[in-house]
Amino acid sequence: MNPIPPADPQNSMPRWMVFLFACACGLMVANLYYAQPLISLIALEVGLDASAASLIVTLTQLGYCTGLMLLVPLGDLLENRKLVVLTICGAIIALLMATLSQTATWFLISACLIGIGSVAVQMLLPIAANMTPEKKRGSTIGSIMSGLLLGIMLARPIASLVADSFGWRTVFGASAILLMVFAIILWILLPIRKPQSKVSYFSLIGSLWMLLRDTPVLRRRALYQASLFASFTLFWTITPILLSAPPFNLTQQEIAFFAFAGAVGVLAAPIAGRLADRGYTKITTLFSLAIGSGAFLLALLAGNSGSLALLVVSAILLDLGVQSNVVLGQRTIYLLGAEVRSRLNALYMAIFFAGGAIGSGIASVAYIYGGWSLVAWLGFAFPALGLIFFLTE
Repeated sequence: MNPIPPADPQNSMPRWMVFLFACACGLMVANLYYAQPLISLIALEVGLDASAASLIVTLTQLGYCTGLMLLVPLGDLLENRKLVVLTICGAIIALLMATLSQTATWFLISACLIGIGSVAVQMLLPIAANMTPEKKRGSTIGSIMSGLLLGIMLARPIASLVADSFGWRTVFGASAILLMVFAIILWILLPIRKPQSKVSYFSLIGSLWMLLRDTPVLRRRALYQASLFASFTLFWTITPILLSAPPFNLTQQEIAFFAFAGAVGVLAAPIAGRLADRGYTKITTLFSLAIGSGAFLLALLAGNSGSLALLVVSAILLDLGVQSNVVLGQRTIYLLGAEVRSRLNALYMAIFFAGGAIGSGIASVAYIYGGWSLVAWLGFAFPALGLIFFLTE
């Protein structure tokens, strides 16, 4: 097996393959979020105490972070196609375990393994970057990220709707079947790429700290996105609670449709990628951070006035900012060298998902003690701090 040749400077990935990557990424990342609206249903059926029910989400996120740091860097060491498909197979086994779990212990183990297996999505992105010439890399990554971010946005409402009609086990079982199909397709269609690195696994993992220490552009791009993703998870953790209470009084199904409306922001990712390809990375970053902060000023006004329309607009604007900036960051770090691309992507994702964990972690406390106003001001503050940091660049 020979490694695939460098990207042809005249060609990019065919559109059908970009679409395939986008669908695969969206489906895989959605596994991290299916359980969030279903916690009470799952806990009741598997015998998990209410006080420990949040472990379902926590262990899934911890599993994902573990996979980011320990598995994704292997893309710089092992043959990429085999690595991706084997990782997806791990996710399939974990999803089937969740579907069949009868006890809390088995479900929590499966939740952690689902998180680990879902990092296959972060193995596909460097492959796409390797297959695409620099002048088209931004638009390609942007289009694929549209699928990934759409998966994040739609996982919760889809899980709610499916569980309401067919039960929560159907959500995990259906995802396992879809992943089986995509694993076969990716095995057939992915090119073979064998990295040239000969270092040991432990040296590879040890190099992560040196890359973070010696790559200031990686630290900056990761912190910009972490500030936006913290506000994103803060917003989407509390918004369902806000919408179910007066003055909105929406049903669970109506809240699901609200999330579908917010997903319109997915259109920003390919646009941001094209702007970056044309040399407008800095101005688009400024726009992304500014619009992320501004969205929460609208959200504050929406909460105070009871305007559902304003809240929808704020959700769309926030998603625009988050989705455009993540593409800008990935395009920038992918320029730093193909031989370290998987490790750079692992660090970038781990840092910005840590920001998301901070946002969701403080959301409930902020809402309990300060209501929607405190949530909105915190949501404003995260990207505002990122913007101030950006201005020092």
